[in-house]
Amino acid sequence: MLHAITLQKETIKAKSTAILTAIVFAVALPQLFHVLGAVSGMGTSLGQAFLPMHLPILLVGLLAGPVVGTVAGALSPLLSFALSGMPGAAMVPFMMIELAGYGLAAGFLGKTKMPVIVKLLLAQVAGRIIRAAAVFAAVYGMGSEAVTVSSIWMSIATGLPGLALQWCLIPLAVFWLENREKSHA
Repeated sequence: MLHAITLQKETIKAKSTAILTAIVFAVALPQLFHVLGAVSGMGTSLGQAFLPMHLPILLVGLLAGPVVGTVAGALSPLLSFALSGMPGAAMVPFMMIELAGYGLAAGFLGKTKMPVIVKLLLAQVAGRIIRAAAVFAAVYGMGSEAVTVSSIWMSIATGLPGLALQWCLIPLAVFWLENREKSHA
């Protein structure tokens, strides 16, 4: 019984650490891209193109599971907005839903027996479908003018460099982290 309680506390501590780490990176990476955009004269377009907030959320979902991915995904845009004003207020709910969707999908796929790139592609599709559903619900169900249906397609086209970056970095990070754990075991 005591052993089970100790294991549960360790699991809660590990999951909390994973959530906090993912949130820190999901808030810090976009700031780095925005600074680089400002220095280069490209403004916020670097962040919109390279989707830096998505990287840690997809990664933590794949490695730590659906609860961790969902919580980190939902809280990251909210905390980023509170600290930096970005993403813009109108986009925060959509980003929260989308990133929670990425974290949830990546988390459910994380332990499946398929290549990491396939898990990642499926999580990316799931997150975009969830975001599209949220946009459709806002526009057609609630009459929102804060976002447009065309923004779904525009964000996909604008974010293609970020998708490519995710396809390169996330499988490498998963491989490195999983092998690092094995070598320390």
